[in-house]
Amino acid sequence: MRGKGNHGTCAGRGRGYGTFIRKAVLAELYLVAAAALILAGNWKKQQGSLLDASTRSPEGYIKWVDFDVSYEALCSAYQWDVNTYKKEHHVGWVELLAYTAARCGGKFDEKALQILEKAAGELAAGDTSLGDLTENLKYYDYYEEAYGAVLGGMVGEYQVRQPDEAGNLLYQPVYGLKAYFPLARGFTYTHYDDFGAGRSYGYQRKHLGHDMMGQVGTPIMAVESGRVEALGWNQYGGWRIGIRSLDGKRYYYYAHLRQNYPYAEGLKEGDLVTAGDVIGYMGHTGYSAKENVNNIEVTHLHWGMQLIFDESQKESDSEIWIDLYPLTCFLARHTQPAEKVEGTREWVRSTQILDPAVEAAR
Repeated sequence: MRGKGNHGTCAGRGRGYGTFIRKAVLAELYLVAAAALILAGNWKKQQGSLLDASTRSPEGYIKWVDFDVSYEALCSAYQWDVNTYKKEHHVGWVELLAYTAARCGGKFDEKALQILEKAAGELAAGDTSLGDLTENLKYYDYYEEAYGAVLGGMVGEYQVRQPDEAGNLLYQPVYGLKAYFPLARGFTYTHYDDFGAGRSYGYQRKHLGHDMMGQVGTPIMAVESGRVEALGWNQYGGWRIGIRSLDGKRYYYYAHLRQNYPYAEGLKEGDLVTAGDVIGYMGHTGYSAKENVNNIEVTHLHWGMQLIFDESQKESDSEIWIDLYPLTCFLARHTQPAEKVEGTREWVRSTQILDPAVEAAR
């Protein structure tokens, strides 16, 4: 009886102790979970503070941009923009990309593409508005300004000289991409995402552009309409061209141009160029303080895009250069053919366009 009683007593004490332990463990788990939530909230606040601190100067202009928009997102947003143009509810590609970035922290993975498509469909159908979608998105305004600086001059209305039904060459209105791929149509090239790779000539630094390997003499096309700001020799870039977009926000840099004949005939600083114009020729000049030297081993075009939100950023330690690999892939859908000028080393564009921005700047 005693043993049975003791067994019963020990069993009873064991159940009571087990219940106590479970309650203690659960309480500890609740405390850990609560602490984690608090830490997560603080982390988000800290991340937000870091984003605010890292992207804006004390004067309020943007001082840093990570342009991580994927090729797929560029294609999708662009198609929504073109397909809804002049419809009741036009979906602008910059705004759509900025909304997606604000939702996804600037990263464009598969989930982000789903968010983009869903938002675009609702906007196009009139089921919601951009204001409603972005009302509580703290960083939407930042992404809209940043992405607008990158893409703002690339899509819009322009005119293309093409034959009408009777075969007469007339300027016809077009809406869509008015920026061009940086190489003339039909010329072979290879490339990969090399942004940020190490460079050692002169000093250790990161590669702040995009290299496209090809053949000497490949015609280089102006990606966007603009004004020539720089032309001549630079010991890093060799023969190079710098073109400022007409809204002042983008500085296009084309480097390592051909020895002895780097530029399109007559091109000079101050000239207005139209997107798709031949501006120069691929080579491998550079890495020399002496002019007209081929010290680059591989023939290629280096092209870069600097974003300028304030003139103090133009030539400074706070320059903003972005990764152009996805954008280069995207621009490959809009190439400009070029024709050889008989008896010369010159090439010229085959198709003429009228860009309203150029006409306004004349």
